[in-house]
Amino acid sequence: MNPLLGTVLLLLVLPGAARGQEICAALGRGDGRHQCCNVTVEQEERGDRTLSPDLPRRCPELGRSGSPACACLRGRWLRLLQVVGPVLHGHLAGVKVLLLNVSRAVTRDVLIAFSPTEHPRMLNVTEKGKAGKIHLPREIFRSLSSQTVSVVVTVLNIPQLGMFQEVNQTGQVLDDTVVGITVGETSISGLRDPVQLTFTHGQLPHGITPRCVFWDPSKGQAGGWSSSGCDTQLLDKGTHCSCDHLTFFTLLLNPALDGSTARPLMAVATAGCGVAMAFSAFTIAFCIFFRCRFRSEESLRINLGLHVNLVGSLLLLNLAFLLNSGLSTGTMPGTCKVLGGFTHYCLLCCFTWTALEGCHLYLLFVKVLGTYVRHYLVKLCLFGWGFPALVVGVAGAIGSYGECSIQTMDHQVIAQLCWITSKHLLVHYITNCGYFGLIFLFNTAVFGVVIQKSCSLQGTGVVQRDRKAWKVALVAMGLFCLLGATWALAFLTHGTSSAAMLYLFTILNSLQGIFIFIWLVALYYPKVKETVGSFTHIIRHDKATTASQD
Repeated sequence: MNPLLGTVLLLLVLPGAARGQEICAALGRGDGRHQCCNVTVEQEERGDRTLSPDLPRRCPELGRSGSPACACLRGRWLRLLQVVGPVLHGHLAGVKVLLLNVSRAVTRDVLIAFSPTEHPRMLNVTEKGKAGKIHLPREIFRSLSSQTVSVVVTVLNIPQLGMFQEVNQTGQVLDDTVVGITVGETSISGLRDPVQLTFTHGQLPHGITPRCVFWDPSKGQAGGWSSSGCDTQLLDKGTHCSCDHLTFFTLLLNPALDGSTARPLMAVATAGCGVAMAFSAFTIAFCIFFRCRFRSEESLRINLGLHVNLVGSLLLLNLAFLLNSGLSTGTMPGTCKVLGGFTHYCLLCCFTWTALEGCHLYLLFVKVLGTYVRHYLVKLCLFGWGFPALVVGVAGAIGSYGECSIQTMDHQVIAQLCWITSKHLLVHYITNCGYFGLIFLFNTAVFGVVIQKSCSLQGTGVVQRDRKAWKVALVAMGLFCLLGATWALAFLTHGTSSAAMLYLFTILNSLQGIFIFIWLVALYYPKVKETVGSFTHIIRHDKATTASQD
């Protein structure tokens, strides 16, 4: 950097140096021995010429070190970049700048276009293009005291600058581009009418979640990306960001799973599925044994028959996952389509039988008709196993199944399965997310109705004579918590910040067979007759009440 440019930079940055001194408070007054990048950093900036815009590129320590000296120097460098951006135009690689003088009495919002390859420029209201857009509301300028204020927009390239690189960063910055916005010489935050940025991009790879973030110097060891105060809205050809402050912004592309998370999850799921299959087999044997032992108790036989089918669908789902994780790599396309369809079928069967358990509880406690329908269990089986087959048949006919890879932004494969392909994600959203969402809402409503029914029976004195009414509520509670709630955790596993929720979802659902086995044993053994009696007594009481009202 030539001496003339350095002198100009110092004259511009020194008036605003005091505003960044709070970050240098840890240095301590009078101590001149703090070093970073071979630069002596003091708490009070003395105007030396060692702080140059290309310092991060010459000294990688500045972007990585967590020492107080480097933290102070980073803060001064960021302020330098914000204040003297226009002077750097053409002198520093990786920096593109736009300087505007905006009147306080401006009548329109300020629109600016930016892109990684071009300099930012003013944008007309009616102009359309493929570049990104910045929308500065006019309220920003009306709140300032100066009649005319300077607006500096900087488009920065991270690799060329050597800054804005978070330690252990999992996501990738879109196009390695950061957009800085400065209005005047004051820090602006808490905007009621937020600044809006639109980052343009094509279709993102499957499993990638965009997130609007800004650079927070106080985060982590040496600064990091934060989304506080920013909202993200995904568009057809880009992502829209709304933030309540002005600083350095970018779009962070987060993989739903990274390699360090995917591998332990696969190991946990594989081990859990193996154990769950064994306990599912024990549960089926347990239910069949009691169905044979209590042939005269039709209500118990129907309840256990429903549980057998539900646990059977879980056993098949665990088996399909183990086959999928073991055979997906190097599998023939035709075989992979069959395996993907089979996995989807088992998952839909599990969801369907969860819904049928809820329907049965509703008929049992509210309508008091479920156990008196001819061939009741046979009809449930036809729907529970037949409807998913119909859905999978239609999905297979349109070519929905095949090899599905979860990749990072640099196309590193972290998981590979035979499943619904990325070209048919709508099938996944409708048949899996939408279908289960409706089932979960229904089962939640049934749970509430059953609890209300149990409470009303307590008022009539029916429950007190049996002394086992809590087991009736335990049936609904067990189904709601062990079946509905565990699958509902999938709606909370969004983005990289939900790694703990991913582990919880994987563990609970892979061990579902164990939970159901323990639940059924505690519920039906050793006093099966008492449980049957409480069910039968309540049903007979409701039936007699209904007949007397008629």
